[in-house]
Amino acid sequence: MASTNDLKNGMVLKLEGGQLWSVVEFQHVKPGKGPAFVRTKLKNVLSGKVVDKTFNAGVKVETATVDKRDMQFSYMDGEYFVFMDMETYDQLHIDRKTVGDAANFLIEGFEATVARHEGEVLFVELPAAVELTIQETEPGVQGDRSTGGTKPATLETGHQIQVPLFITTGEKIKVDTRTSDYLGRVNS
Repeated sequence: MASTNDLKNGMVLKLEGGQLWSVVEFQHVKPGKGPAFVRTKLKNVLSGKVVDKTFNAGVKVETATVDKRDMQFSYMDGEYFVFMDMETYDQLHIDRKTVGDAANFLIEGFEATVARHEGEVLFVELPAAVELTIQETEPGVQGDRSTGGTKPATLETGHQIQVPLFITTGEKIKVDTRTSDYLGRVNS
């Protein structure tokens, strides 16, 4: 248990029938009249849904213990992604639904943060940006600005993103894992 006065970003709360909500942001408000309150933005850990919720100041809320560990993606086993704990070398099989959009950027050897609560995997979190190689892209046609100077490219993971016209097959680029945006070339 914790008080709403103790909230921190990233803290996981257990609300409304045992659902887990992560604190995205919070703000303590002390109006001129009336009691103080805490305005929060909460993200459902499993569905990703974001809601605004207001608590009275000092109210007790139940916190959930979420174990976040850095794990290395090892290989695919059928429909499961196999991650290895870097400290204990234990292997963990995680289904595609739980891995979610992170699957678009995973290649063997990548490290990710795996969050678990009471033994159940909640989500897999990648770094904000990863470096991947362009597996295939068409040559850019100079003067073709109908697409805003971008073209489709397939990454080594099979995921397709938009890249600038000057990017060629085989180049290593940096990609934002949250938006699939091209961030730049990687100088080798």
